[in-house]
Amino acid sequence: MSVKNLDDLLGEGVQGRYVLVRSDLNVPLDSDRITDDGRVRAALPTIKKLADAGAKVVVTAHLGRPKGEPDAKYTLAPVAKRLSELLGAEVALAGDLVGESAKALTAGLADGGVVLLENVRFDARETSKDAADRSELAAELGALVPGGAFVSDGFGVVHRKQASVYEVASVLPAYAGGLVLAELDVLKKLTDDVQRPYVVVLGGAKVSDKLGVIANLLTKVDRLLVGGGMAYTFLKAQGHEVGQSLLQADQLDQVKGFLAEAEKRGVELVLPVDVLAATEFSADAENEAVDATAIPADRQGLDIGPRSRELFASKLADAKTVFWNGPMGVFEFEAFSGGTRAVAEALVKSDAFTVVGGGDSAAAVRQLGLPEDGFSHISTGGGASLEYLEGKELPGVVALEGQN
Repeated sequence: MSVKNLDDLLGEGVQGRYVLVRSDLNVPLDSDRITDDGRVRAALPTIKKLADAGAKVVVTAHLGRPKGEPDAKYTLAPVAKRLSELLGAEVALAGDLVGESAKALTAGLADGGVVLLENVRFDARETSKDAADRSELAAELGALVPGGAFVSDGFGVVHRKQASVYEVASVLPAYAGGLVLAELDVLKKLTDDVQRPYVVVLGGAKVSDKLGVIANLLTKVDRLLVGGGMAYTFLKAQGHEVGQSLLQADQLDQVKGFLAEAEKRGVELVLPVDVLAATEFSADAENEAVDATAIPADRQGLDIGPRSRELFASKLADAKTVFWNGPMGVFEFEAFSGGTRAVAEALVKSDAFTVVGGGDSAAAVRQLGLPEDGFSHISTGGGASLEYLEGKELPGVVALEGQN
């Protein structure tokens, strides 16, 4: 990949110059409390390097899924507060995105100062399907930073063709941030000259979310471990009853195709052999470990069982490369977090190159109190990682390449 990067920009000199940074600050909140600040911490190095070099840093980001208009529930105020704490300097939050507040704050920005614009998705043009709408917003963002540059550092959004990710790269001189480059370097290790055995662990709720990546990975991996809610569609496709467990009946034919393709290619496809079957979906539901092929009709699987945890750990023991995306169960409930913990701990013990593919997997690592440095890499972008591994182009990266 040939793109200009943050070091190139710093080499050109940024003292007194505006720099618009697209970060990924989409953090989980409990009311106005950030429950996992991993993405804020990941965004910090690029922002700090620019501020320390005397740039006037204007950060744009989204939070949640507002419907193209201001919504107090999705304000970036908690993020601005946390960013200020981590940076050790005040990060002012504009009251809008490209309106009077944003214009006033950016115009008054001192060298080395940082301003955070309000949620970019409060403007419907950000995610519009109409390129003209997106280009209009990109131009207004560019106007906030006269003579400035753009740094794309939100890896979690580079798979989106959105104004602050894609079109803005044609409005301002564009550079890849350190986080985006680091993420892409890791993904290349998962696709080029992979050290084998190469094992992928997929979990999460829905098979439909991962159809493309499963199809592509079956041509590349040695072993595929499937847990989480999506495992029940695989078990059903094998002819087993799954009780009240999560099931995507419309994906059964697709999954049967995956099972046949894995066998044809000699890919070892590993499913749970037992599950924790619960009476209901709740943190304190009565549950018991049952064979994955004998889930009672009135129960639902909420985690892989103890024998499955041992099986999955054994299938990871000899791996040289591992990619993990998606929890093995409802890890938010303590009683059903054991499967996810078992996979994570197996990776920590492993000598393999281990990548945690963002999203719920990354959140689980932190929630379960596991050492982040026990993994080779914890991604900030689950969706972007999956699309890259699916073989898709990432629009935000294509936009950067287009400048060279």
